[in-house]
Amino acid sequence: MENYTYNSLTLQLEGLNVPMYSTYPVFLFFFFSYLLIMVTNVGIAALVFIDKNLHQPMYLLFCNLPLSDIIGNSIMVPRLLSDMLCPPSERLISYYECVVQAFTTHMFGTTTHTVLMIMAFDRYVAICNPLRYSAIMTNNMVIKLTVSAWGVAFVLVGILLGLTIRLNRCRTLIMNPYCDNASLFQLSCESVFINNVYGLTFTVVLFTSSIGSMVLTYTKITVVCLTSKNKSLNSKALKTCSTHLVVYLIMAFSGMSIITLHRFPQYSDYRKLCTILFHIVPGSLNPIIYGVQSKEIRKFLSKLFESKKVPPSL
Repeated sequence: MENYTYNSLTLQLEGLNVPMYSTYPVFLFFFFSYLLIMVTNVGIAALVFIDKNLHQPMYLLFCNLPLSDIIGNSIMVPRLLSDMLCPPSERLISYYECVVQAFTTHMFGTTTHTVLMIMAFDRYVAICNPLRYSAIMTNNMVIKLTVSAWGVAFVLVGILLGLTIRLNRCRTLIMNPYCDNASLFQLSCESVFINNVYGLTFTVVLFTSSIGSMVLTYTKITVVCLTSKNKSLNSKALKTCSTHLVVYLIMAFSGMSIITLHRFPQYSDYRKLCTILFHIVPGSLNPIIYGVQSKEIRKFLSKLFESKKVPPSL
């Protein structure tokens, strides 16, 4: 007969199952990936804050991505690293910490979508209405878009986790390397029909809105570029939009991979690894892609390094 522990405040994480001989290489990979995420994201956010030339809507809106990456990875990766060096029986986490981790994890994924959507709006205004850009994308508009991106994510994820924490728990094992909503409501012996319905609706609405806004925005931008003979406008559109689109495709591919692997239980270990890479890969690549592509950021960095050069002694 199965033993049940009702509403226990101590849970056990399954963790990431890797062979013993791969533990330290995988640990080092995640550790250096986390360092890269922190250095690049904090660095590019600091650049935007320091350099007044970067105080433009495009960069101010982009700063939401580094913030989301820093928070999402800081909650998940250090805990994952510590669990990798512990035996499975010692991978314990309090219920409240687990809820916070789940909330942060879902906020990370949701805000990535919403932030990229408001960035797409910024690119649409800049290319399709360049003469009205400064009048539309004011500081107030940037603040409203930012609050909307985080506010919508907070409400959607808040309802998602609220439906889960109302359930009584009869199990204690989290079948995942870290806490998320599905792992939490699977601890319950009650009906989770409402949770499944809302979770599916949440995912469909988020992806549909995200993909729909991208398709609509880039269709209009493409039409403007094809009908315009302004080479400068087309060049600007190609540079800024290609960067934004690459970042979006990386995020969308990572998310779609997780959803696809959910359909194949036999590949559960690959799915678990993929959920971790969903945090690490975009968080590592986003600031690099924007940093390399942005003329303003390259200028600032070149000035910074030139100012540090010591003139040769006479």
